[in-house]
Amino acid sequence: MGLWDKLTGTERPAHDVPKLSADEVRERILALNRPTAPYQIIDGSAEGVDLIAEWKIVDAQWYEIFAKAGLEKVFRIRMKFDPNDHEVRTKDEEFEVSWEAGVPTLSLSASKKMGQTTSFQFGTRYGFTEEFRPGEIYSYRFSTGEIKDPIQDVVKECGWTWKGVAFGKL
Repeated sequence: MGLWDKLTGTERPAHDVPKLSADEVRERILALNRPTAPYQIIDGSAEGVDLIAEWKIVDAQWYEIFAKAGLEKVFRIRMKFDPNDHEVRTKDEEFEVSWEAGVPTLSLSASKKMGQTTSFQFGTRYGFTEEFRPGEIYSYRFSTGEIKDPIQDVVKECGWTWKGVAFGKL
């Protein structure tokens, strides 16, 4: 792995891993979706990409958790498949979130980051529990790795490269 790969977050498969088709890679990435995950992977054709992975910020099951945590930024990954080079080219996006009466309102961040994004948000809230004793009410941790790592692993298991794009188009 060269310096540029490290800066862009590019991950390469082992040399002996067979290369699967783009359709198989897509299916395996989409198979990462599950109800208990705080992220979702959706079709990105409406935005000119193959797939998009993002926090479930507007999902009814999850937005209360994100609101309580005071999440201020939403992370998403835009993915485009390059079957000729066996690459999943990726670009990270970040949106700012404001909360009105516990409901999320998304707005595009004024700043644009180049390259790949890594961020962590975590915390614990204390107060009176249901037993009317002081204690931990909830604890949370949101990391871009929770979305990125499983997808990168699948891409490499399929014999493809996860190519972080810092400049230019996907």
